[in-house]
Amino acid sequence: MQNASTAKGRATQARIVEGAAEVLREQGVSFTTLDDIRARANASKSQLFHYFPGGKDELLLAVAQWEADRVLADQQPHLGSLDSWESWGRWRDAVVERYERQGDQCPLGALFLQVGRSTPGARAIVTELMRQWQKQLADGMRALQAGGLVSPGFDVERCSAALLAGIQGGVSIMMSTGDSTHLKAALDNGIEQLRESARRLA
Repeated sequence: MQNASTAKGRATQARIVEGAAEVLREQGVSFTTLDDIRARANASKSQLFHYFPGGKDELLLAVAQWEADRVLADQQPHLGSLDSWESWGRWRDAVVERYERQGDQCPLGALFLQVGRSTPGARAIVTELMRQWQKQLADGMRALQAGGLVSPGFDVERCSAALLAGIQGGVSIMMSTGDSTHLKAALDNGIEQLRESARRLA
């Protein structure tokens, strides 16, 4: 992606990416053309290829990054302040609400099916998303430890990794069945593990 050098250019580039994301969510990757994206973003063909000289695949990667950023943004402010049992409960509800609202469509997954996870940049987007997500979960667990709510010996890295894996599994099942039961169970079980550590402290 060609980085814009001016504020106006950055605004145009962002408008193209967000317009593409909207169309892709509505129509799906396979049925979306560059003309659809240009119309939604109110951008010329020359603008599109100036910022995305690699064409559709390059634009899809930019949209994938935008969608990955939204995964974390939609969990805020709760994900960034997991320092009490109440905040963990609010975060849990925000995650469930996000994916129930999304339904059986996964824009990020659809994008990666189109560009391929082996495409340069695609795997890096997924890896960085998961790294940031797990880090914020681990930071929240450490905040509970600092507040005396969880045992100092609790394995934060292992638990945060397991919780994230559970969420991803629950979301995958929900995509296939339309049922959020497994996602809720993964979240509740992960939080219950934290609470069990707190009970052992008592």
